[in-house]
Amino acid sequence: MRKKIISARKFIKPSFTYLVEKKRDGGEFTDEEIRYIVDSILDEDLPEFQQAALAMAVYFQGMSAQETAVFAEEMMLSGEVIDLTGIARPKIDKYSTGGVGDKTTLVLAPLAAACGVVMPTMNGVDEEHVISNLDKLSSIPNFNPILDLKGFKAQLKSVGCTFIHQDEEIAPVDAILYKMRQQTGTIPSLPLITGSVLSRKLAEGAEGLVIDVKWGNGSFIKDLEQAKQLARSITRVGRSMKRRCVALVTDMNQPLGDTVGTGLEIKEAIELLKGEGPEDLQELVLKLGMEIVRLAGVAGSTLSAKQTVLRHLKDGTALEKFKLMVAAQGGDTTLIDNPNKFPIAKHIRKLPAPKRGYVHTINAGMIAEGVHKLALRKNGKYDPAVGVSEIKKVGTQVKQGEPLMMIHYNDEAKMEEALEYLKTAYRLAPKRPTPPELIVERVA
Repeated sequence: MRKKIISARKFIKPSFTYLVEKKRDGGEFTDEEIRYIVDSILDEDLPEFQQAALAMAVYFQGMSAQETAVFAEEMMLSGEVIDLTGIARPKIDKYSTGGVGDKTTLVLAPLAAACGVVMPTMNGVDEEHVISNLDKLSSIPNFNPILDLKGFKAQLKSVGCTFIHQDEEIAPVDAILYKMRQQTGTIPSLPLITGSVLSRKLAEGAEGLVIDVKWGNGSFIKDLEQAKQLARSITRVGRSMKRRCVALVTDMNQPLGDTVGTGLEIKEAIELLKGEGPEDLQELVLKLGMEIVRLAGVAGSTLSAKQTVLRHLKDGTALEKFKLMVAAQGGDTTLIDNPNKFPIAKHIRKLPAPKRGYVHTINAGMIAEGVHKLALRKNGKYDPAVGVSEIKKVGTQVKQGEPLMMIHYNDEAKMEEALEYLKTAYRLAPKRPTPPELIVERVA
């Protein structure tokens, strides 16, 4: 647990009201004050209403890079910090702000492991958009998303990657603050996001971090400039903490790939691990994979990084790592060898285009909500057979009645509810729009 740090000079504890007022008025916290705040939250001495006031003050006044770095480090030290020095391979993790149809982490973790890079992945609540990677992996029978820290380290050593729920011992102060931020409208605060991401990822044992900051209607970040600022914040603060960081700002104004769901997305991830699949996902996997191997030192030049990633996708070693990971966590690997064994929905129905034209815009968030309504069961789990596929993308020409997507469903009542979201997700226009660039900016 947390190591108490004793300063050479005596620290006089300020009142919590003073700290709230200091940040409200644009003041900068000292290192000792930040340490005191984190300790007080951990020890349950700082009342929730003053935690909320502090978060709101930070939301409006921000924090300097120095403040944010100390804040991240203190939250990291509030719980277990996993020591992976016993594993000789480089340890690089990947963080994403979450997107609709995004299967890249499912592919990148085994791909990194195949390239000789350890990816210590724990799934945080902020790394999903309605349906998480662990929801998707639950479509594989018997897959276990829970490992203790000893099992976590053992699997990283033997396989090179994991997919598990974040352990409660990892950055517990961040977990407390995140719940409070959800209730107070302070989730979008850049320094609070930065501190949260770095505290958790570095506590998991990562030596470096590749960040995918998504912006658009399928992300919680709707503004492109804010996405760029977050990418710069995380990389800048990460470097000040002596960690290697690189970020890509990517478009999330339409779903990634051809499917949204659980089992449907796992099948698409398997295609990608064979070096196949939709072009947009292939591009993003390649670019993020290149960043991972370069950051790890496995590949030096851009050409070498590209060759390394493509080789392990084409020769089957990345897919084999995925199978090893699934097997290590109790999952049935026969579905990976034969994806046709995944459950198939009773009904498949097209969403017809209401008129002739070009797909002008897609609201990815509406599609995610539609699939959520369609697939969620009473027990809180998702139906693995349900979702949407063959999604028409921005710039595609369609005829009246031609399917904009195919809807896989088992329940007529849920289908009718989901249609209200899916129908309104598309806007058609007579002129062809310019499709958005998938990768907007690289920040290193």
